[in-house]
Amino acid sequence: MTDWHRDTADYWNGKSVMVTGGAGFLGRHLVDELQNRAEDADIFVPRSDEYDLREKQNIKVALADSNPDIVLHLAATVGGIGANRANPGKYFYENAIMGIELMEQARRHGVEKFTILGTICSYPKHTPIPFSEENLFEGYPEETNAPYGIAKKSLLTQSQAYRKQYDFNSIYLMPVNLYGPRDDFDLETSHVIPAIIRKCVEARMRGEDSITAWGTGKPTREFLYVKDAADGILTATERYNESEPINLGSGMEISVQDLVETIADLTGYNGAIEWDTSKPDGQPRRKLDTKRARQRINWNSTTSFRQGLKRTIDWYEDNL
Repeated sequence: MTDWHRDTADYWNGKSVMVTGGAGFLGRHLVDELQNRAEDADIFVPRSDEYDLREKQNIKVALADSNPDIVLHLAATVGGIGANRANPGKYFYENAIMGIELMEQARRHGVEKFTILGTICSYPKHTPIPFSEENLFEGYPEETNAPYGIAKKSLLTQSQAYRKQYDFNSIYLMPVNLYGPRDDFDLETSHVIPAIIRKCVEARMRGEDSITAWGTGKPTREFLYVKDAADGILTATERYNESEPINLGSGMEISVQDLVETIADLTGYNGAIEWDTSKPDGQPRRKLDTKRARQRINWNSTTSFRQGLKRTIDWYEDNL
């Protein structure tokens, strides 16, 4: 029987770990958590201004400079629905080429473990609820973010092929929509939670009587607090050595309308919420089946949604 309770520092101490995207939203939380788990781990975060991981030669240099035992591949070109609609070619190419070349060069370099962050945008548009990992290839993704989702899903096929041919130890994780402190609050690129937090806080501070939200409010979403996601990624890296994908989620489901109303309540915004139905709703429903994470790595999220939202709002207001 696997001992889930062993000291996690034993896994990381003395290891060299490359965290791509380690300076990003999720990456910074993950690096913090990794430092808490293992003071002796040598953590290398390749910065994009020095190592452009879309270029094979830069990947080779980053691997040579860090000589990692473990690669955690979080880096991605990402954005909300608007950004995905405006940049489908960019989002496909940059995510595909970066992941494919990084995995190939990591294999050639002799990396022991390669953890890939996929996306639930890879799931078919009309996946049965809750989304099970077994349904991943049973249809085309929701159109607004399909190029991004397919690019990331190609890395799962690569991971499975490399394990079969080269015995390369790579794993593939699919976190649901993330939120939390240090999120992207730029309205041009942000996802729904930080966008609505910013709109509500600014409207309250300016005394405005309405805010505008995208779509109809009818779609549902599941959200995972970013610190829980970091914990899940590191736990899977420690415990999981198979190429079947694993969902990382909270198991909750909330309509976008209820989400916006909850944020309005927590931010103290009392004005009207107007829905711009000319904007797309995106995928109709999102809720993950998280049984595989419980069964294979004994992992669950632990932060309640209101608690996570409150921490996120507090961080935003403290950093205005």
